[in-house]
Amino acid sequence: MVHFHTIKRGAHRGLVKYRTIVADPPWPYEEGFATQSRGRTWVGEVTHDKPLPYTAMSLFDIAGLPMAELAEEDCRLFLWTTNRYLPQAIPLAEFWGFEYRQLLVWHKRDGNLGGSVAPNSAEFVVVATKGSPTRISKMPSSVISTAAPKRHSTKPECFLDYVEQVSPGPYVELFARRHRLGWDVWGNESANTAELAV
Repeated sequence: MVHFHTIKRGAHRGLVKYRTIVADPPWPYEEGFATQSRGRTWVGEVTHDKPLPYTAMSLFDIAGLPMAELAEEDCRLFLWTTNRYLPQAIPLAEFWGFEYRQLLVWHKRDGNLGGSVAPNSAEFVVVATKGSPTRISKMPSSVISTAAPKRHSTKPECFLDYVEQVSPGPYVELFARRHRLGWDVWGNESANTAELAV
């Protein structure tokens, strides 16, 4: 179980409020990571025999993240989700005190695993706001089309560039995999992660 009450920036040791929050929570997949048999098509050939390459959180624990303590009065949230958890992601953002605004789609051009009636080649970003955050400009499209990175759960490099074009700082990325200049980050896979006060 993961709990944190504040994110602290470097040596400042004070509570930081953010105008832009990017979150990529570790959604739970009890059945494991979807894999595909080598040389076969995706249809009916996907198995889930590989453990997740990250520590998942329950929906209850994800909902318990202290967004109210992290968000400025005027704040924009970018919440990553998958096809399975899309129905829960919008109510989750609302539970955190944000209002749904738009859905962005990451089209993973070569990510074609599983799916009910079509291959899963997309992830989603729920954009939601609290108060009236400033919008600097607009993204070029609501669809980001790139190849899927080799490492599982890694997001497209251009995404945070787009976020900075649209939304002002201070910035924080929750469940980050690496540090980014000008951002506070929190995540057990990122270097220079922000300190957690538990």
